[in-house]
Amino acid sequence: MLGIGLWALMLAGSGVVHYYLWIRLVRDTTGPRTTARRLATSGVVLSALLAPATRMLTPLFDPSDGGGGRFLAWPGYTLIGVLLYLLLALAVLELPRALLLRRWRRSAGQQAGPTPVRVPVTAAAVPEAATPPAPAAAEPAPDAPGEEGQRLLGRRLFLGRAVGTVAGVTALGTVGYGMSSALGDPLVRRVPVTLSKVNPRLSGLRIAVVSDIHLGPLLGRAHTERIVRMVNGLQADLVTIVGDLADGTASQLGPAARPLKALESRYGNFFVTGNHEYLYDGVEDWLDEMRNVGVRPLVNERVEIRHNGAHLDLAGVEDLAGEEFGRGPDLGRALGGRDLSRPVVLLAHQPVFADEAARHGVDLQLSGHTHGGQMFPLTAVTSLVNPVNSGLGRVEDTQVYVTNGAGFFGPPVRVGAPAEITLLELRSPLPV
Repeated sequence: MLGIGLWALMLAGSGVVHYYLWIRLVRDTTGPRTTARRLATSGVVLSALLAPATRMLTPLFDPSDGGGGRFLAWPGYTLIGVLLYLLLALAVLELPRALLLRRWRRSAGQQAGPTPVRVPVTAAAVPEAATPPAPAAAEPAPDAPGEEGQRLLGRRLFLGRAVGTVAGVTALGTVGYGMSSALGDPLVRRVPVTLSKVNPRLSGLRIAVVSDIHLGPLLGRAHTERIVRMVNGLQADLVTIVGDLADGTASQLGPAARPLKALESRYGNFFVTGNHEYLYDGVEDWLDEMRNVGVRPLVNERVEIRHNGAHLDLAGVEDLAGEEFGRGPDLGRALGGRDLSRPVVLLAHQPVFADEAARHGVDLQLSGHTHGGQMFPLTAVTSLVNPVNSGLGRVEDTQVYVTNGAGFFGPPVRVGAPAEITLLELRSPLPV
C-alpha cells in the first residue's frame, strides 16, 4: 500500500501536470468567461483527481474478476495512458508553436508602422480670426487592441486549437494502438542461447519463459487461459514463471491463476516471486497456490534437470523486494554444493540481480520486471537503470534474458514493447 507522503506527492504532481494541460488545452483554446472554458476547466480538475486516485484507491477494492476494482481501474488507468501521450505530444509541439507565435508578433509590429508624433500647438501660434478646429475623434481605450492586435489574438486562438487537436488525436491514436497491443495475444519469441557448458546431449532443451502476468482488476482468468494455451502450443521441456504473477492476494486472485494447472511441459513448471508478490500480505499463500496448481516455487533452491543423459541445474531465488520482510534472495543457499561442471540457469525476477549471479558463476539468468519499458518513451528510462532491459544480453560472463512480460501494469497500453512469451533453446558450442 502507498504511504501518505507518496499520496501527497502524487496529488501535487498531478496538479502541476494538469495546470500545464489547462494552459494549453483550455486557456489557449477558449475565450475568457465562456461556458466552454468553464466546462473544460471542470474536466481538467476531475482528471487531476482521478489520475492519482486510481493508483491510490484501486488496491482498496477487490481486484478479482467479479470485484469492484475494475470500475475504477479501467477508466483511471486508461486516462493515465492518455495523459502521458498528451504531455509528450504537447512537449514536442512547444517549439514550433513558439516559433510561429514569434513570427506573427514580428509581422504585426511591422504592419502597424511607426507611431505618429503629435506636434503641440500653442495659443500664440493660432490667429485670432482662424476658424476653430473640428473636435478630434475619440481615441480608443489604451487596453483595446487595434486591428493588428485583434488579428494576432485570432491567430493565437487558432494556433491553440490546432495544437490541442493535434495533441489530442496523437494521444488517443497512440493509446488506441497501445491498448490493442496490450490486450491482444502476446508475441511468441524463439531465442537460441549458446552456453559453453551445454554439451551436445543437452543441446536443444527448450525453456518457456513467462513473466509479469499481473493478474488483477484489468487482467483475469481469461488472460491466464490464453497464456496457458499459447505456452502449451510451444511444447516446452520446462516452463518458468519469473515473478509478478498478480496484483492482489491469493484469496482474491487465486481463482484467476488456477488455469495454470493445465500447463504442459516435459520436466516441470517452476515459479519465483517478483516484487509485486510482496506488495500484499501473504506471499506464502501465493507459494501454496502455485504448489496446488502444479507449479513448483523455487525459494532460494535448485533442481536437477536430466535431458538425454545430461544434466542442468535450474535455480531460483526470491525477489529483492523480499529483503524488506526478512526474506529475499540467497544465491549461496540456492547454488551451494552443486557440480560446477554443469550449466546453471537462474530464475531471478529483477535483471539487476545479474551482478550477483555473475559473481556466483551463473551461466544464464532469466528475468522480467522491466516490461521492456512498456510505453515509449519509458523504454529509455528502464534501459538506464537495468543492465539488460529487454532480450538477450550479458553481464560479465553471465548471459541474461529479460522478457517484456505477458501482461502489463498500470495503463492497459504497450507502445514499443509488446507483450511476449519466449521459448529459449539451449545450444552447445560443440557440434552435435
